[in-house]
Amino acid sequence: MKVGYFMMPIHEVSKDYHQALEEDMESIIYADELGYSEAWVGEHYSSGAEQITHPLIFHSNLISRTKNIKLATGVICLPQYHPALTAGQCAMFDHLSKGRFIMGVGPGGLPSDFELFDTMEVDRNGMMQEAISQIKELWSTQPPYDIKGQHWSYKVTDWYDERRQLGYVAQPFQKPHPPMAISGMSPASSSIKYAGSQGFMPVSANFVGHWVAKSHWPKYVEGAREAGLADPDPEIWHVAKSIYVDDTDQKAEEVVKDSNGPFSYYYEYLHGLFEKANMKAGFVVNKGDDPDNLKFEDMRDGLVFRGSPETVASQILALRQEIGHFGTLLYTAHDWVNKDKMRNSMKLMAEEVMPIVNAEIAKETSTAAQ
Repeated sequence: MKVGYFMMPIHEVSKDYHQALEEDMESIIYADELGYSEAWVGEHYSSGAEQITHPLIFHSNLISRTKNIKLATGVICLPQYHPALTAGQCAMFDHLSKGRFIMGVGPGGLPSDFELFDTMEVDRNGMMQEAISQIKELWSTQPPYDIKGQHWSYKVTDWYDERRQLGYVAQPFQKPHPPMAISGMSPASSSIKYAGSQGFMPVSANFVGHWVAKSHWPKYVEGAREAGLADPDPEIWHVAKSIYVDDTDQKAEEVVKDSNGPFSYYYEYLHGLFEKANMKAGFVVNKGDDPDNLKFEDMRDGLVFRGSPETVASQILALRQEIGHFGTLLYTAHDWVNKDKMRNSMKLMAEEVMPIVNAEIAKETSTAAQ
């Protein structure tokens, strides 16, 4: 199992914006040094807590400051952009990063962004799917272009000039295009099913119960089969989790349950969003729980893996046993209220937890092969 790094990010709103960006960059540089395989960054335009507005711009600052880690968008909210804009920006970033790019896309993010961009009442899923189709068309054909759709129609015909290369849309470094991913957070997510129909990476969110994550892979396989694709390899499945590792279980418990700590802040923030949007039913920790009784402490206490390296490793293996095989665990970033503790957790995760996990998986594989 690989370990990647996922950040929305969520910072305390009192934190200086410049400091938050500096810490976000530092954490990814450190993840690269520790051998994390990927770094995923969200996109939010209208939040004082989730402050990265454009993940490609953010990641561009990290290309020369990292060596191996793949830089992933988590996600580009496609209804907010003209497809040709996304195609051009992503193709250029793919070249600048020399293929260290995973193109995570989605239908949107925060309701405040929906309001800002006037996409609250539109068919965002339909817009996402049309944008993906048009981006792939721009990357697989040559001009002149005359692209027609329900949400976007455009062309380059009058100003197409082959000799001067006018009208040409940039092509990506990776062929036929960068690997694409879609995240899911609802039970039996339709987005995950669509990802399966396209062969995209599925990513299960960290702030959902295991019962929700467990529903994602069967839905992904269903989408693949209905599209006539071969049964997919679960190695492609990414599962995000909030994790805190410390020297002892007691120390980890104190940090996670600190009412003024980053884990309490994170889940109180999300709980407030879900409550305002009347979405708590999909975020109960256990299937069948009464959403009206859901408190942020329930989410924090029920969803955060924490403890010593041995304890966290056992929690990860139990998760894998419960929901099924997956290839990449995305360690979720939390605000660096205490930088030393958060860096130490990342280090313990990479250097102590994952070797235990992978040793156990290797034993299982060897036993199964006998």
